Amino acid sequence: IDVALLYQKDLFRPINTSSHELIIYDDLTRDRVYTRDQLLVSGELDGDLIHIVVNHWPSRSGGEARSRSKRVAAAKLNKRLVDSLQSKDPYAKILIMGDLNDDPTNDSVKKILKTKKDKKRVPLKGIYNPFEKMFTEKGYGTTAYRDAWSLFDQIMLTKPLIEDDYSSYRFWKAGIYNKAFLSNKRGRWEGYPFRSFADGGFTDGFSDHFPVYVYLIKEANL
Repeated sequence: IDVALLYQKDLFRPINTSSHELIIYDDLTRDRVYTRDQLLVSGELDGDLIHIVVNHWPSRSGGEARSRSKRVAAAKLNKRLVDSLQSKDPYAKILIMGDLNDDPTNDSVKKILKTKKDKKRVPLKGIYNPFEKMFTEKGYGTTAYRDAWSLFDQIMLTKPLIEDDYSSYRFWKAGIYNKAFLSNKRGRWEGYPFRSFADGGFTDGFSDHFPVYVYLIKEANL
């Protein structure tokens, strides 16, 4: 299943799109592992040039440790895309989003993307992750497994999107959309995301992950 970007055409105008293949191999068998491309979309958001990288990194099938290198490889591809954009424009406004199958504290995010949880510590070409504090300080998550929450779904932003000049779009806040209707109401999985498919059939739910969001705001032209 390929990734995609949904947008409102009255607010966002795509200028360029490209898909970037992630070529990885199983550490034990050395067989090719086919996974999703990373989608890069550049366009104008109400007149502001924005770059969006849409991701769905390799799963933890076979265990976190055995599959870790695949997500590290995905992060390296992601970093190359960001570096390429920033080499042309150090002030590029970039959003990185998707299901990473890793938490904000895992090596793929912290060591490869070099994300920061504190806006004040983000360098010019750095990346801010507003979801790290939600995970480490509040224990929030977007998906659960064996009664442990993970925050695999994240949206990250480059430095120009977190500055205090609101004459153009800037980050305001982030969150996890975990309203009651998206959760199981009873039984063994009470409180878990109400998934759409389980045990070989449709369950009339939504997803096994809660969605995440960020607000970008700017001063109104009066």
